[in-house]
Amino acid sequence: MVEIRNLRKNYGKNPALRGITFTIEDNEILGFLGPNGVGKSTTMNIIAGYLPSTSGTVSVNGYDITEHAREAKKCIGYLPEIPPVYPDMRVEEYLTFCAGIKGIRRADTKKEVESAMEKLHITDMRRRLIRNLSKGYKQRVGFAQALLGNPKVLILDEPTVGLDPAQVSEVRSLIRELGQSHSIIFSSHILSEISAVCERVVIITKGEIRAIDTIENLEKSMTASSLLDITIEGDEATIMRVLKDIRGVEEIKNVTRTDNRLSCRLTLTEDKVRNAVMTSLVANNCSIVEMNMAKLDLEQVFLRVTAQSEKRTSLQDLLDETPDMPDNPYDAAE
Repeated sequence: MVEIRNLRKNYGKNPALRGITFTIEDNEILGFLGPNGVGKSTTMNIIAGYLPSTSGTVSVNGYDITEHAREAKKCIGYLPEIPPVYPDMRVEEYLTFCAGIKGIRRADTKKEVESAMEKLHITDMRRRLIRNLSKGYKQRVGFAQALLGNPKVLILDEPTVGLDPAQVSEVRSLIRELGQSHSIIFSSHILSEISAVCERVVIITKGEIRAIDTIENLEKSMTASSLLDITIEGDEATIMRVLKDIRGVEEIKNVTRTDNRLSCRLTLTEDKVRNAVMTSLVANNCSIVEMNMAKLDLEQVFLRVTAQSEKRTSLQDLLDETPDMPDNPYDAAE
């Protein structure tokens, strides 16, 4: 298990991380989401021991990453966003070199390298110079080095960048397989990818955590009383007039007309507005054919949670405004 407690990182006077706390459970694939420049890579670098924190602690399988760095790092396999490959080395040579750095016994090195190449389907590239590989294959080589030594914890920062759709599918399957015996923190800008392999997510913006929960619970909490899909039978002008006059209907969108039916999505201020919608439509001779509370997907949840707005929602504390922070803290004036 990985425990992150009150982690802070400052670049000069500019905070990149503002006291974040979360855990990665044993055999869990945790999605780590946030816009560019909000502290995702900084967090992953600190967890991996590549970057010191200003304050706070990171514990990997019981080892503090600062006080017991050697023991903690033995438990970690790290794939940064830009794979740390040496272009003038051949694939097998590079992986053998990495195995030596990780302290893998010489007697076990060949087996470890063969296993990693097989899992990432790069065995036929073993003699190729890394500089001559495509971006996708370089990404696979970087992933392979993260697997050397069978570390208990895997930190994967954009692991499918540069891969074609077939390769992406293979890597997703590999991550799901590894999640049965490893703790994995997985960052990606492709939210459908997170949905496909992760059950729980952390959403971070401006160096602060805004949400930690399962994807299912986040979707429910964001939509339980705000979006209503409705199909109504009746005169279109009358329907639109009635809906616009109902207090609590903030927005009407996705309006489509089929025969004598009108379908649309309503944004409501609160759950009880549904009753007002039903009563007003019936009173004006408009028949409700179908009505369902809409469900947001992860992408829509992400956009809502990270939206910069002073308006409170049902997730009040998660949507509070925080002071602006530059994408690159070094760019800010002292």
